[in-house]
Amino acid sequence: MVAVVGGGQLARMMAPAATALGVHLRVLVESPTSSAAQVVVDSPVGAASDADAVAELTVGADVLTFEHEHVPFALLDRLAADGVPVHPGTHALVHAQDKIVMRRRLTELDAPCPRWTELAGPDDLTAFLADAGEAVVKTARGGYDGKGVRVVRSADEVADWFAAAADGGVPLLAEEKVPFTRELAVLVARRPSGEIRTWPVVESVQRDGVCAEVIAPAPGLDPALAARAVDVAVRIADGLDVTGVLAVELFEVDGDVVVNELAMRPHNSGHWTIDGAVTSQFEQHLRAVLDLPLGDTSARSTWTVMANVLGSSLTELTDALAAVTAADPGAKVQLYGKDVRPGRKLGHVNVSGDDLADVRRRADAAAALLRGESPA
Repeated sequence: MVAVVGGGQLARMMAPAATALGVHLRVLVESPTSSAAQVVVDSPVGAASDADAVAELTVGADVLTFEHEHVPFALLDRLAADGVPVHPGTHALVHAQDKIVMRRRLTELDAPCPRWTELAGPDDLTAFLADAGEAVVKTARGGYDGKGVRVVRSADEVADWFAAAADGGVPLLAEEKVPFTRELAVLVARRPSGEIRTWPVVESVQRDGVCAEVIAPAPGLDPALAARAVDVAVRIADGLDVTGVLAVELFEVDGDVVVNELAMRPHNSGHWTIDGAVTSQFEQHLRAVLDLPLGDTSARSTWTVMANVLGSSLTELTDALAAVTAADPGAKVQLYGKDVRPGRKLGHVNVSGDDLADVRRRADAAAALLRGESPA
């Protein structure tokens, strides 16, 4: 049995892979209507910070894993000390939870990073801006999908963050604003025995700080740069002793890559693998945390494009299914069972084929219908 903390869409999408493998999945969900609770039979309700709920979740489990990084480390360390296999362990997970810890360790591993510094106060940011003119200020913990990130030219623009940090809140760091050409991502799967598999390097397209589209493989990517990106990701997975799926988000800059963010779980940039790869990231994550031999990560088609459904004018997205499937029988829809809110990730569409322009058009058209819009 695999126990999972977190009841969102990532846990929901583990369910078909677990069923196929004959693996019992137990998921700690935030509410009885959480995305995963709608499809996983064994889904007790509880908070990730509730020590009793997480301990109860692991009874009889072969391993504990996560669909998000926000679990108290003291709780996980206590479970590990009691003999519960926790993958990834806190020694690895901390690098996805704390950006300052991540940057320190990546620098030690000689992984390419933007110029960065910890911020003890406004004077540190002012000094950093003296060289750069502009900087990306991040909260060290808790940020995602563009939250906890501000591009600034003055320390006054994050005065509220400095005040919160000085009052015992989340520490801050500054990074140079990288003049990138595009954003790339490498997904790596690693099992405790050290076996590693990677999928093709993909391009991710962001809108308003949220991933809107993923193209697999990244079009026009020089093979040498693709190999460089994979080498960086594998070095990080080994150096951090990751178990499970690791997403390494990268900037392409002047013929090289720079590490942007890490996620130690299945990731939005890997949803294309459900339909576009021999082994999906969700099946691979289960294999990895159970220390089973890893699956083939080859692409099934020349191109696969994943288009996110971000918000909708529809009350029920299923109302659009007839239109989507009639317009494009090859479009593969995944809906997450979430209440509709502006900009919320409500589902995604995968489309595969041999003509990239056609595949992108079809994926975007299907996603538009699910948003209640007319395709462009």
